Amino acid sequence: MPEPAHPHLAALDPEGRLYNEDLAPATERRWNSYNYFAVWMSAIHNIGTYTFVAGMFALGLTAWQVLISITIGIAVLYSGLLLAGRMGVETGIPFPVMARISFGVWGANLPALIRAVIAIAWYGIQTYLASLAVVVLLLRIDPGLSAWQDRSFLGLSLLGWACFLLLWVLQLFVVTRGMEAVRRFQDWAGPLIWVVMLGMAVWLFAQAGWNLPMNLSVQPVEGNTTLVVLGGAFLLVATYATMTLNYCDFTRFGKSRGSVRWGTFWGIPVNFIAFSAVSIATTVGAVTVFGTTITDPALIIARVPNTAVLVIGAVMFIIATIGVNVVLNFVSPAYDLANIWPKHITFKRGGLISAVLALLVMPWKLYSSPIVVNYFLGGLGALLGPLFGIMAVDYFLIRRGRVLIDSLYKVDESGEYHYVRGVNRTAIAVLVPTAVIAAVIALVPAFSAVAAFSWPIGVVLSGLAYFAAMRRSPAAEGSGDSHDVSSVQAVDGSTAEPDRRH
Repeated sequence: MPEPAHPHLAALDPEGRLYNEDLAPATERRWNSYNYFAVWMSAIHNIGTYTFVAGMFALGLTAWQVLISITIGIAVLYSGLLLAGRMGVETGIPFPVMARISFGVWGANLPALIRAVIAIAWYGIQTYLASLAVVVLLLRIDPGLSAWQDRSFLGLSLLGWACFLLLWVLQLFVVTRGMEAVRRFQDWAGPLIWVVMLGMAVWLFAQAGWNLPMNLSVQPVEGNTTLVVLGGAFLLVATYATMTLNYCDFTRFGKSRGSVRWGTFWGIPVNFIAFSAVSIATTVGAVTVFGTTITDPALIIARVPNTAVLVIGAVMFIIATIGVNVVLNFVSPAYDLANIWPKHITFKRGGLISAVLALLVMPWKLYSSPIVVNYFLGGLGALLGPLFGIMAVDYFLIRRGRVLIDSLYKVDESGEYHYVRGVNRTAIAVLVPTAVIAAVIALVPAFSAVAAFSWPIGVVLSGLAYFAAMRRSPAAEGSGDSHDVSSVQAVDGSTAEPDRRH
């Protein structure tokens, strides 16, 4: 067997209960600004983002108001991602190990499993939705395949099964080859969808007589317009809130803080606003040309009287869906499951388990169930704000960016992050009530007017409560070392003066 990259860390955990090579601090840092830019192109350039933008018109907003709402949401999202990204590039560790800092070496499994369940469910659902585009494409090319639609197994037609398994295997081929394969795939997959979206926007612009009414609204706004605009902004943040938790899974491979910061800047504020503007123009164009709001861009492509255009567009959207699925819904559970049993579950094995589970849950049935999507997955999603609030406050305000790397892999009670039996009960005590509040706001109809604000409310409540609790009794958990760390431990196990630039 090859020598471990961090032998001193491996020696701290010879039984492999907290350490394996994939969970260890990154040693090869090859990701540059373009790589992060490409990651966000893959995450953003997809059917889901267009559908979200088009859906905002159903709230009664005009095109300009939709753009303002999205811009506010992007600014908030970018701020959160800068914090999450900095945590990763400074420590080199993935999300489940990062969670050990605030939740304890064993308590970290709770936020990791919450993130993993959300990701696995949506990984299956996104794969299923992409397979529908493949079905439409194949039926357009060969209508005779409709016979495969007449027979089904476990609620999915045989043609649906064939298309679903095809995408399932293609995605698995990318992610089980490791994070370097993910980086190379994102570098070219992200920009592709721009070709389709720009082409579609220009075609609609031409069909509309080169005049798009940006003050167009589909229906009157119900309630206060400002509240609706802000609500839309935070709905956008909530859509990508998963990445505010595990962005460190990617930024741990960054060459520098600058590469992460600039790549995220071009990928989020610049690219996201540009793509949203194109999506808005496309939506307005669809309303102008067809007289109705079309929330699925694939349906717009289907109206183009050219089979070759349909084929190219469908393939582009399929690649885009694979890209967003890999970024948002696959990398995280691969690490999260590895954290449960590091001795036997590597990143690749965690990815395989995630993919199999995403198949076994039969995502076509999950997606067709409003109870599962709205209440189960929606309820778990409401936990993301409190989790981020606790972890960010602990890292930046309680510890001020000073982390003892060795202690993250220490099984015995001498570790800084052992707390009581491996669990920081203060973090759990803060998470439970703030998560309940966020979930009630998000799901209970009586709070529908402020449901869109469940994520920021969860972040603020958990952050304030955790800061107060830890400042009042920082040593109450009985950790092996003081919380007032005066030096920051380097990845090689040595200690050095803290980076004053923090």
